[in-house]
Amino acid sequence: MTTSNSTMPFWKPFVSGVAVTAISMIVFQHYRENSKKKRPKPNIPETQNKELMDSPHLDMRMIRKAEGAIWKRTSRVTVVVERCTNDHNYSAILRTAEALGIQNVYIIAPPIIRTDEVLLSMKGKKIKQGTDEAEGRKLHHLYAQRATEWLTVREFENTRDCLAELRRTGHTIWATDLSQVATCLSQEELPMDTNSGSVVPEKVAVVFGTESVGCTAEMLSGCDLRVYLPLRGFADSLNLSVATALVIHHLFVLDPSIEGDMSDEERMKLRRKWFAKLAGKRLLTSRQKKDRAQLLSTIEQCRDIARKQAEHEDGSGVPLQAEQIAKLQTLPSLQAELSALEKLIETKAEEAVIDLINNPPPPLTDLRRHDEHRVAHISKSTRENNIEFWGGTESHMPATASYHTNENPSTANFFRNRVQHNNVTRRNEKSTQPTSEDSLEQM
Repeated sequence: MTTSNSTMPFWKPFVSGVAVTAISMIVFQHYRENSKKKRPKPNIPETQNKELMDSPHLDMRMIRKAEGAIWKRTSRVTVVVERCTNDHNYSAILRTAEALGIQNVYIIAPPIIRTDEVLLSMKGKKIKQGTDEAEGRKLHHLYAQRATEWLTVREFENTRDCLAELRRTGHTIWATDLSQVATCLSQEELPMDTNSGSVVPEKVAVVFGTESVGCTAEMLSGCDLRVYLPLRGFADSLNLSVATALVIHHLFVLDPSIEGDMSDEERMKLRRKWFAKLAGKRLLTSRQKKDRAQLLSTIEQCRDIARKQAEHEDGSGVPLQAEQIAKLQTLPSLQAELSALEKLIETKAEEAVIDLINNPPPPLTDLRRHDEHRVAHISKSTRENNIEFWGGTESHMPATASYHTNENPSTANFFRNRVQHNNVTRRNEKSTQPTSEDSLEQM
């Protein structure tokens, strides 16, 4: 019997394993780096890609700003808010999503934001009118209202319906979660998406749950991935609106191509909506704006009475007073009046911007306001308490300086002049059209 002297040295399998691992890591890293290049920035026309910033003398300033926001908007990321219970957080999330360029926001069981005289604290207690807290809450409600004008917001009664819609529209669903099974939002730990060539999926919905407790068990079991943003202190969680802001911003860091990821068809829809909205806000005179605001306020008061009537019918409220019943009966006519006014504004606004929609001006590439256009939305008492530090123009604080710009023409006059010009053009065209007798003679 013979024995072989060609026994393999003990170290060869170890070296081979290390080599295979190293090669695999190099190939994987190469794939990740190349994948990031597959999704280029939106193809902005060269004539609209020159650096342009806001200034007091810039023409079509608001239209240019809207166009700039459109080119930075993304529909690739959808923010989902599941059962937020605090109106302050709700308002902050909407404002944050809009400011960071998110277009689509889904709300599951949205909180009720009261617009009447009653404001409630997080513990359900009434907030006294005239206090800084009351003024602050009203400002947050105003921020939310303004933000939704530029967002596409969808509401769902329950988690099941929202999940079904996200599945129907082809979203990958990420649920934010603080458990130890969640995946860190990092290039190293997130799985690569083959469709997007990035760790951020081609179409992703990021879900943020209720304050303190997070996403529901139904959402966690129905999502594709649980994700978390790593923290570095003793606090192991963040305020809901803060967490939403950080996660959204972090997604743009993970994949910068998210910015502007929107189809041309979607951009055109936003132009039609936004340009007309900007014009509509400025076609009314100061008197008409006050009348419209009063009309809206009265309608909201009627709706509040209707809610109280429903509570009474359910056995949980008190009967309505005679004057309340009389006021409620005016609701249909008030709504008809508002509808007619809104339709008139819409028609005039569309006339003012139709050619701008099809041929928009070069956009602002940097959306920061010029110092003369900056304003501070703060309560009167806060301003008075800090007047020593803020002062006026001599304080060198633009947001509190109260500049008075002399735009020529003003944004309001710009849109009004366009409506007037279109009316004159139509009259001239009508006057130059041949009559039926002229047409017969020419034939």
